[in-house]
Amino acid sequence: MASALKNLSDYQSNSVDFSKTQIVVVVSEWNKEVTEALYEGAYETLLKEGLQAENITRYDVSGSYELCLGAQWAAKRRDIEAVICLGCVIQGETRHFDFICQAVADGLMRVGLDHDKPVVFGVLTPNNQEQALDRAGGKHGNKGVEAAATALKMLALRERLRWEL
Repeated sequence: MASALKNLSDYQSNSVDFSKTQIVVVVSEWNKEVTEALYEGAYETLLKEGLQAENITRYDVSGSYELCLGAQWAAKRRDIEAVICLGCVIQGETRHFDFICQAVADGLMRVGLDHDKPVVFGVLTPNNQEQALDRAGGKHGNKGVEAAATALKMLALRERLRWEL
């Protein structure tokens, strides 16, 4: 569904105790106004869902391309249960946008599969700054909230599947 038709901040809370859960949030410094808003949305959502502030670790990387390696290093930590990656790549006049977006999507998916833990793609790929801001706390909600909710939903699913096996 197009984000124009759905507020990205709407999600259903989980009924899992996340008080001891350790999560890393890797944040791109490129497009900082947008990524800071995404981080605030993710951080507040994690706290609201019961994570302790001391169990949420933030790592900053230069740009969205570097999210993959930052996520990989974070995912190697055995105490970390999920990694949330936040970035923003705005369409430009060259094909650079396409290469970066595809590389980041593929790289983050690979990290999650290789480390068998949720690695969440919270990277905006808008056409312009206005669209980015609309999705970082503006009229379309906050993709950071959605990324945090996704990580927690995946952790809840993991727990459910462990009990069902």
